[in-house]
Amino acid sequence: MTPTLTTLLLLGLSVGPRTRAQAGALPAPSLWAEPGSVVPWGSAVTIWCQGILEAHEFHLDKDGHSMPWDRQRPLEPGNKAKFSITYVREQYAGRYHCSYQSSTGSSERSDPLELVVTGFHAEPTLSALPNPMVTSGGKVTLQCTSWMGFHRFVLMKEGEPRPVWTLDSQEPTSRQFQALFLVGPVTPRARWTFRCHGFFNNTPQLWSQPSDPLELLVSGVSRKPSLLTQQSPVVTPGQRLTLQCRSDVGYDRFALYKEAARDLPQHLSLQPQAGLSGADFPLGPVSSSHGGRYTCYGGHNLSSEWSAPSDPLDILVTGQLLSTPSLSVQPGPMVASGENVTLLCQSWSFVDTFLLSKEGAADPPLRLRSKYRVGHYQAKFSMSPVTSAQGGTYRCYGSYSTSPHLLSHPSDPLELQVSGSSGEPGPPATDPSSTAGPNRYLYVLIGAAGAFVLLLCLLVVLLVRRRRQGKGRKPGAADPEPQDRGLQDSSGPAAATQEETLSDAAVQDAQPEEGVELDQRQDAEDGDPQGTTYAQAAASDAPPDVTYAQLNRLTLRRETSAPHSSQARKPPAEPSVYAALAIR
Repeated sequence: MTPTLTTLLLLGLSVGPRTRAQAGALPAPSLWAEPGSVVPWGSAVTIWCQGILEAHEFHLDKDGHSMPWDRQRPLEPGNKAKFSITYVREQYAGRYHCSYQSSTGSSERSDPLELVVTGFHAEPTLSALPNPMVTSGGKVTLQCTSWMGFHRFVLMKEGEPRPVWTLDSQEPTSRQFQALFLVGPVTPRARWTFRCHGFFNNTPQLWSQPSDPLELLVSGVSRKPSLLTQQSPVVTPGQRLTLQCRSDVGYDRFALYKEAARDLPQHLSLQPQAGLSGADFPLGPVSSSHGGRYTCYGGHNLSSEWSAPSDPLDILVTGQLLSTPSLSVQPGPMVASGENVTLLCQSWSFVDTFLLSKEGAADPPLRLRSKYRVGHYQAKFSMSPVTSAQGGTYRCYGSYSTSPHLLSHPSDPLELQVSGSSGEPGPPATDPSSTAGPNRYLYVLIGAAGAFVLLLCLLVVLLVRRRRQGKGRKPGAADPEPQDRGLQDSSGPAAATQEETLSDAAVQDAQPEEGVELDQRQDAEDGDPQGTTYAQAAASDAPPDVTYAQLNRLTLRRETSAPHSSQARKPPAEPSVYAALAIR
């Protein structure tokens, strides 16, 4: 090789790299931001540009500016530079590039860095459909919504500096703008916490404030806890309310979820009783925002997996509608077990749903769609047949289907009393809108009064008939024979002597005075418990027809003149009472 050729080759080797460097052939640097490229307004951010060791100056360029935005000397060991922004404002938002200079020339530009400043618009709402509990390996849809007309929505995952998804917004019939992000499959080995933002196309680096964080909880197959409340699920505004999550599994923590809520409050486990674990979630004082459907979950500290969800619990808040319904019962508030009972809830104002609640019952209220009748809305709650367990105090409420957990004021309480088994058919059915209860009481009172009047009339008739029988005897008619035949038979000879004495007394002339005399004479040594009394009848102008009557324990004396002399006779040996009757 000639010396001239060797010199030309060496010259080419030394000139070639310099020519490439002058043409920008040096490798492009790396560009990033700390703590991230999405920065809240007013916070600090650091932008780093890293190149080669030979770089002696770094340039930071921003789209839209012809001159470098900033220049910095490299830090030790000399391959990167630091660009600090202590207070981020909207003018810092934009797209950045960086490059470096070396003795051999300028490098290529880095990949762009989008520096986003958040906090310029109201935050959207992020929720999970149907809820943030996802089974391991499953997928879930996250819904980002806003009343502002954002053109696009961005979903950010905690721990990742860049947006996960960016979607165009949609405007459904509710006039809210939204975007739906499908997330999954989810596993318990990672944390799944998200936020979303909205922005407009003309300012793509100025985002809204972030939504509240939404954490997806990966549910497993371990036994579900129970969710309950010591109060009724129907609550009034201002009332203190505490929801209790309980399980016989030794969970270390519990989470409470409200349907369509933006967060999942978690509490460490308590031990209310031996062998039980649980947590209390105070929600009071109650407002309209507390109405909704709740579930709870249990979990262990050493695992990100949660239990199966509890059965749902609906919390209903009263007094949120201006209307107040009325409640009535057919056939009445006092019924026998086995009868057919209907509770009628009515409202003059429009409501599309009625709820019937029993005081002290743990079961949720019964719901029925309302039906329009002339001038009002109503629903019929049937209990056919009614049992004693259904007795109690009831109230009814109205609500709208668009907000089913917000109720009207309660109706007046209605107490239903259910007695034992019915022995006869119940009263006939009446119109439910009538006051069936008061009518039934009125019927009972009328029936009792009628029975009393009939009984009184019967007694009067019997008394009148008896008096007429006593006055209607014709003169000379003989009275019935004495009833106590046994006494006469047992008297023997003494009875015969008495009959003779009475015959003698009967044939005596009647006194001028007319009258009736009943005179009881009893021997002082009388031991006869029956106290027999004889009655003698005589007519002053008629033949002396004599009638005998036997009276038990009768002491009666009536006279208009002095007694007959015959009455002064010596009383018979038997303990008897004689009476002289003068019959006209």
